[in-house]
Amino acid sequence: MKFIETLKNVWKITELKDRIMLTLGLLLVYRFGAQVVLPGIDASQLGGLRDGTGEGILGLLNMFTGGAFANASVFALGIMPYISASIVVQLMGIAIPYLQKLQKEGASGQKKITQITRWLTIAICLVQAPGYLASLPTAFGIPQSAFLLGTGPLFYVSSVIILVTGCVFAMWLGEKITDKGIGNGISLLIMVGIIATLPQSFIQNAASRLDGGGNGGLMMILIEMVIWFVIIMGSVMLVMAVRKIAVQYARRTASGGYEKNVFGSRQFLPLKLNASGVMPIIFAQAIMFVPSLIGGSSLLKDSTAGAWMQAQFSDIFGFWYNLVFALLIIIFTYFYTAITVPTNKMADDLKRSGGFIPGIRPGTETSEYLDKIMSQITLPGSIFLALIAVFPAIIVKLMDVQAGWALFFGGTSLLIMVGVAIDTMQQVNSYLLNKHYDGLMKTGKNRKAVA
Repeated sequence: MKFIETLKNVWKITELKDRIMLTLGLLLVYRFGAQVVLPGIDASQLGGLRDGTGEGILGLLNMFTGGAFANASVFALGIMPYISASIVVQLMGIAIPYLQKLQKEGASGQKKITQITRWLTIAICLVQAPGYLASLPTAFGIPQSAFLLGTGPLFYVSSVIILVTGCVFAMWLGEKITDKGIGNGISLLIMVGIIATLPQSFIQNAASRLDGGGNGGLMMILIEMVIWFVIIMGSVMLVMAVRKIAVQYARRTASGGYEKNVFGSRQFLPLKLNASGVMPIIFAQAIMFVPSLIGGSSLLKDSTAGAWMQAQFSDIFGFWYNLVFALLIIIFTYFYTAITVPTNKMADDLKRSGGFIPGIRPGTETSEYLDKIMSQITLPGSIFLALIAVFPAIIVKLMDVQAGWALFFGGTSLLIMVGVAIDTMQQVNSYLLNKHYDGLMKTGKNRKAVA
């Protein structure tokens, strides 16, 4: 009843209702575009493409695009080129002084960084689009009869323009959802794409359990659902877990000075257990493409080592793939946390606002203390993140779960769904609390009572 009452309260707030409706409308447009096949391609002859993206790394990429990759859709590249461009710009910000300067300029600098990211997205699309089109008849074995206009320059030029436009349009949809809708629009687009493949994956796995072939039947389906629920709860704990550092603030007088030996209320500085989010998994997956490419290169293609590398690192559920994958996640978690959690800036901000950590001197000593705490909590956070990332492989080996359904038991897909869902709930919760309604989270009741 409380949940139903909360939903009623959501529709009482006109601004929140308009934002939700706009978000749902733009997401519907994105899902519609994922079903529109490129002009000149016969959709009925794309069976080889859909079969080729059923498992492995291509299956993961198809999941992130909501099936658009396997449909040869106008949104086949999805929003991933924009994600790649954002990562590149963020990493370049460490080494390029111009980008460092822009990062310190506030809103105006961020606007320029966003523009640079957009142009880099187009450049990445111009590289990926011809590669995707060239792979259709070669890597996926689509017959020439499927190309109604042939595979000449006219097809390539027009299709590249459409694919680039589709990616830019998806990027625009994400930005509009961020500005006019609810939450992070780019993350919502990825989450919707992931969720779009969930029902089909579950039905296919359930059908294989119930076909009478000795796969466990209804009991195994129930066990899988329980395990899935436990993994989701673990992912929520990983996303929400924080280490609270006690911070004391001096109490100001009316004149703006500080009262001698009188302090204000104690507050807390939250340091997230997983401050890097899903970025270490994305970095690690990008690197995991390399071994199989090296193994299939002309230098190692005919050698035993090359064949072993190509076989082991093309199977996302294999032992060696997941062992290296887990180690890379731990390494990248430390790396990304180090560049995204500015302990020096946090210490300076505390000092300027008159705050300090009890027993720790303001300034350099505070920065070193925060850096030490971050190093201590990053280790268990990175191990837990790596465990969630490789859990799909564990569930496949132990319970013989189908590959498509197994991908929802961990990894980037599950963490994105959990993270975006929590972020969206927080956005809705803030609107409800500002209007003095009970929110979606436990703090809502307390806030209403205070109001």
